[in-house]
This record gives sequence, C-alpha cells and structure tokens, in this order.
Amino acid sequence: MNLYEYQAKELFRKYGISIPIGKHAATDADLQWDRFPVVVKAQVLTGGRGKAGGIKFANNTSELQEKGKEILSMSIKGLKVRSLLLEEKLDIAKEYYVSITLDRSTKMPVIIASTSGGMEIEDVPDSKIVKYWIDPTIGYSSFVGREVAFRLGLTPEESKQFQDILGKIFALYEGYDCELVEINPLTVLKDGRIIAGDAKIVVDSDSLFRHKDLSENPAERTDLEELAFKKGYALVELGGDIGVIANGAGLTMATLDGLTLKGLKPKNFLDLGGSDDVEKVVGAFQILKEAKIRGILINIFGGVTHCDTVANGITEAKKRVGIDVPIVVRLSGVNEDLGRKILKENGIDAYSDMMDAIEETVQVVK
Repeated sequence: MNLYEYQAKELFRKYGISIPIGKHAATDADLQWDRFPVVVKAQVLTGGRGKAGGIKFANNTSELQEKGKEILSMSIKGLKVRSLLLEEKLDIAKEYYVSITLDRSTKMPVIIASTSGGMEIEDVPDSKIVKYWIDPTIGYSSFVGREVAFRLGLTPEESKQFQDILGKIFALYEGYDCELVEINPLTVLKDGRIIAGDAKIVVDSDSLFRHKDLSENPAERTDLEELAFKKGYALVELGGDIGVIANGAGLTMATLDGLTLKGLKPKNFLDLGGSDDVEKVVGAFQILKEAKIRGILINIFGGVTHCDTVANGITEAKKRVGIDVPIVVRLSGVNEDLGRKILKENGIDAYSDMMDAIEETVQVVK
C-alpha cells in the first residue's frame, strides 16, 4: 500500500525523524496558515507533482487560498488531487537522497544514498550512489550508518545527524513491514539541521492486519482505469497512444515490451484473462474507444480463451463500437485457423507471431 506524503510524515514523526512544520488540508476551509511563506503540496500517489504544477508557494493568506483551490481542482497524471499538505518553506543549503528497500535478487534490504538529492534516483550516475546491503540475520548496526556517511563524504556534523536518521528509517522499515522508505530530498538547512523534505513509504498490504493505525487507501484511478474497473477489467493506463488487448499478465507485459522495443508507446495494460466470451472482447474495445489512441494491437495466445471467440468479438466490436483506428491482430493457439478465417472474411489479417504483428503495428500507425 502506498502512503500519501502526509501519512508517511506522520510515521516519520512517530519514529523521531525531523520533518517540517505542516498540516493536512482536505477542504477549502482547511486552507489556513499563520507562518508564511508556506509550501502547498498536492497529495497524490504518483511522482512528478512539481513539474505538473502540484507544488506552489504562498506568501500570504490570499495567495494560499488561491493556490490551494487551484491545486485541489487539478488532476496529475490522470489522478484527481483530493487533499493538500501545507508546510513551512525550508531554507535549504543542500539536498541528499536516502532510501531503504528490498533487493529481491539478494533477498536483503539495501540502503541507497546519494548527495544528489531532489532528482529521480534513476537519473543519478552510479558513481554518485552509495549502496549498502544489510544481512537480515545480523540486522542494522551503528557501523552501517558510519560506513554509509563516510562513503557519502559528509561533514562530521552532517554525518552524526545522517546516522541518526538512517537508524530511525531502518527501524520504521522493519517496524511497519515496508517495501520502501524514501526521503528525497533529505534537506540540509542553512542552520545545519537535517530534516526530511519529502517522504515516500510503501507498506506490504499483506501486513496491514498488524498495523491498525493504517487504513487501506482508496485506489487512485484515472478515468479510463475507473471505467475499466467498473466493467470488471484489469487495466493500467500508461503514457502512450497504442491500445493493447491481450490475455494473461505475462503475455500482456511482453506485448508492452515489444511495442517499446520498436519505438511505440503503449497506452495501456489490458488483460482479458481466461474468459471465452465474445462480449468480454467487445467490452475491451468499448473501453479503448474512450482513449486517445492511434491504433490497437490485440495479442492472443488461445487456451481457455479460444481464438475464434476473440475473432468474433473483434468483428462484433467493429460493427457495434465504431473503431476508427487501425487494428492489428496476433492469434495463436486453440482454433487459430478458424479465428484467422473469421477475421479474413471481415477484412482483417491476423499474424501467428507476436513480433510480426508489432512490426505491422509500426507500419499502420506511421
């Protein structure tokens, strides 16, 4: 379960990690503050808030009201902003990065730290990143904090504070069964204090029965994801413009990878699952009809879902939904010959190989 920033910072406070003075604002009436300037931060479960205009500064009550209402009316990456975090503006001298997460390849928690804070860690060169794996049979010790601080090249005073924070976030990581605890940026103020400027926590949902103070956050969905959810489809909206319909999570992911490999950007992950139902196929097209796409790629490996059923669903969708973008189909498996025959009679060629279908998709959307 992903926590909102204000929830994550409440856990930081519980574990003694310094955070800015702030409060959660869920309505227009909560837009009150008495120490300006103030930072107004959108609370959404996605990154890139700043670039999207979801973080603003206000110098007085009038500006706070104006900018707060403006952010509350926004959507960021398709997600509606439902609340805000108001915080004191920090006088920042430096920004660092620190996180603890699980390295699944080694089956050990790993500390990731860098003096290049305030930017996505994926964009930081490896030469500027310090990683330290913690043997779970031994656990965390003060030596770990000293080693990481030394490798970062921190000053003695910074090192002392950093070690204290690192020990506390590891205690939080273990205490709340976290998959990730991240501070970016970990801010060094001009007066020398180090505090958590931001907070990101992901808790293992299966552990929530142990954490009664946490409640399941309602899933944040884009309009397209909400439409699919109501119709009973597994859909995740992505940033591209090629609609994808496939069956099975693995095959769907492989389809997304294949499109990306060939320079196309998928619009969505949509898994038909194992249903052998014409209406299920038609419903998938009805969802993609609402999306801004340049083409649709259908990738089916027939097992429980028969290829002829999918073919009949595609032809029905063409008649009833009114698809006005190119459709490319890959069919393989049970009744694939019959499925191709049905599509051929309706003016659609079907491929047996996934990459052949992807290559055709590249051509038809040019």
